[in-house]
Amino acid sequence: MYVRLFSASWLLLCIWLAFVAWGFQAPFAYDPVGPRAYPLLLLGLMGAGSLWLIINPGKQDGQVLHVPAALRSLSCIAVLLAYALLFEPLGFIVSTSLATFALGLLFTGRLLPCAISAVLMGLLLFGLFDYLLDVPLPLGVLDVFVES
Repeated sequence: MYVRLFSASWLLLCIWLAFVAWGFQAPFAYDPVGPRAYPLLLLGLMGAGSLWLIINPGKQDGQVLHVPAALRSLSCIAVLLAYALLFEPLGFIVSTSLATFALGLLFTGRLLPCAISAVLMGLLLFGLFDYLLDVPLPLGVLDVFVES
């Protein structure tokens, strides 16, 4: 019952956000597909998942809330929210590295491998987007190291 109610609410939210995202337009052409493709793709996937849970919610008799999994999910949401809020002030490389490190530790990664992979992820993804795909990304606090 609750799964279907939540899924129906989420589906309605996805539909509303899709209408909002349909109007996204960039004042200049920086991307061949435009700014609306990515949000519409994500909203379509979330809507399809919600529709699936409405049709087939799964077995719910005797299910209890698994507190550690719920806390891990809430922590993951908090890390992603912090990533979105810190993206411009800290820049892509630093914010991506911090988010990758936190998510790695959240999913029981070891400290040193999480730190190394987080820094590599931030640097390599910045190189991919900025230099190969020509998508400008904010440097944030690392802007002082770049020549003007």
